[in-house]
Amino acid sequence: MSHRPDIAVMLPRDLRADRVREFVTTAEQLGFDEVWVVEDLGFHGGVAQAATVLAWTERIRVGLGILPAAVRNPAFTAMEVATLAALFPGRVDVGMGHGLPGWMREVGTWPARPLALLEESVRAVRALVAGEEGAGTRLDPAVVPDVVPRLLLGVRGPRSLALSGRIADGTILAEPATPEYVRASLDLIDPAGPHRVVTYNVGAVADDAADAIALARPALEWIGEPDWATHLADLPFRDELVAVRAASGTRADFAAALPDEWVAELALAGTPDQVRGRIASLGEAGVSSSVFIPAGPDPVAALADLARVL
Repeated sequence: MSHRPDIAVMLPRDLRADRVREFVTTAEQLGFDEVWVVEDLGFHGGVAQAATVLAWTERIRVGLGILPAAVRNPAFTAMEVATLAALFPGRVDVGMGHGLPGWMREVGTWPARPLALLEESVRAVRALVAGEEGAGTRLDPAVVPDVVPRLLLGVRGPRSLALSGRIADGTILAEPATPEYVRASLDLIDPAGPHRVVTYNVGAVADDAADAIALARPALEWIGEPDWATHLADLPFRDELVAVRAASGTRADFAAALPDEWVAELALAGTPDQVRGRIASLGEAGVSSSVFIPAGPDPVAALADLARVL
C-alpha cells in the first residue's frame, strides 16, 4: 500500500557551527517532519549534534545516523542514547552501523568480525536502554527513558541488511536511494514486523527542472566509486554509470558527464511536482522517511525551496 513518507532534511556535515541553529529552527518552522544529523570522520560528533538540535527545537524529530559500533563501547552508547531519549521523549531515532571500513581502519578500529560486533552492540544497547542487563551491566533506573527510541541500522551488505530485519526497528539505506534499491533491500531485510526505512538523497527544487538538475549534479560526484557502487546493482543504467566513472579523470569530470535523466534518478531534483512524485515512488517502494541532502552553496537558503514539496 502506498503512503506519503515523512519528509526530512539532513544537517550538512560541514555547515559552520554558527549557522546550525538557523538551519534546524528554519527546518522546523517550514514544517519538515525530521532533521537528521550524521557522524562522519573528521566532522561534528553525532551525539553532541543531536542533543543540541533537540534543545534548539520543540517539535521536529531528530535522527542520529549513524554511530559506528566499532568505536563505541555499547554501555556508554546506551548511556548517551538513554539520556537523549529521557530528555526529549519521543523525538529521537538512533542509527548504528559498521562505519565505512576505510574510516574505521584509519582510526584503527575495524573489527575482525564486523557483523558479529554490530549484532552484539545493538542487542546490548537495546537491552540497556530498555532497563535490562546488557554488556555485563545495567543502567540506573533513574536514567532509563519512559519512551525507548527506535534503533535503526545503517548498513548496505546483504548479511547486514538481513541482520537489520532481525534485530532493528528500521534501516537507513545508503545514498542515493532509488525505488529499485529500496525494493531490493527490503527483500533482503525481510522484517518480521513493522520496519522503518530511511533514505538519504541529494535534493534540489526549482520552478525550472533544468535549474534543479544543475544544482544537484555536483553533489553526485562520488557516486559510482568502488565503495558506493555495490548498492546500485538494480539501477537500469548501472553498468553505463560505472563505465562513465572509470572514464572520468576527476570527480568533477564524472559529475559533469552525468546525463540529466540520470541525475533525476539519482537525486530528488526537479520541480516541486516532479520531486513530490519521486518521493511518492519511494513511499510506494517502502520508504518511511525521505531525507533531503540540500544541494547548492547555501543549505539554509535551500530549505525554503525544498519545503515546497511539503
